[in-house]
Amino acid sequence: MSSVNNTKTALVTGANKGIGFAIAQGLGALGFTVAVGARDDARREEAVERLRAAGADAFGVALDVTSDASVAAAAVSIEKEAGRLDVLVNNAGISGQFADGAQDPTTLDLDVLRTVPETNVLGVVRVTNAMLPLLSRAASPRIVNMSSNMGSLTLQTGPVMAAYAPSKSMLNSVTAQYARRFADTNIIVNLACPGYVATDFTGFAGDRTAEQGAAIALRLATLPDDGPRGGFFDDNKVVAW
Repeated sequence: MSSVNNTKTALVTGANKGIGFAIAQGLGALGFTVAVGARDDARREEAVERLRAAGADAFGVALDVTSDASVAAAAVSIEKEAGRLDVLVNNAGISGQFADGAQDPTTLDLDVLRTVPETNVLGVVRVTNAMLPLLSRAASPRIVNMSSNMGSLTLQTGPVMAAYAPSKSMLNSVTAQYARRFADTNIIVNLACPGYVATDFTGFAGDRTAEQGAAIALRLATLPDDGPRGGFFDDNKVVAW
């Protein structure tokens, strides 16, 4: 186990594609062992093989962030494989159905309003709390929650999406509470906005690459011990709440 213990380990949720894969790839290039968290077995293993082919040390972790049992099993799997966790990137997220006015506030589908936060907020809490015992074994643990400037009450940017945008607003608020709770610990937690990235999440309509979107997450995942806490950042600046 000594060789494993000398290597930092990072878990990225939703890491089989898009920004999540780019974050995993970036962390691998920085020398982290990357735990690829994803629900789909085939896509997860394909991502692991791609990372290994690029020279990264990676292993797959079956992970459905909406399932208590799946998240608990993932924590056990990571403990057996690595012994601890140095970085957690909560990247897994969904936009939710938006056709036919499903996210227009005047015709909002309440099932969508329930479903989106289950992944985007409760999933983050579920995974974070399950991984805290492993993070507590690291010298400088970092948590990065992937948000969006659509969740900013100040900016009110992007299309009207009355389930997705509020889910990110709530994630921002919950993260601020984690930061307060961790204020006197070595755990640093922040929020990252990747910008408008061309992935299947946006219908490949974004103006940024996945690698560009991943850059802020990589910076926050590798902050020094005196780095910012409880902030909301994109790769240029602090994002208004």
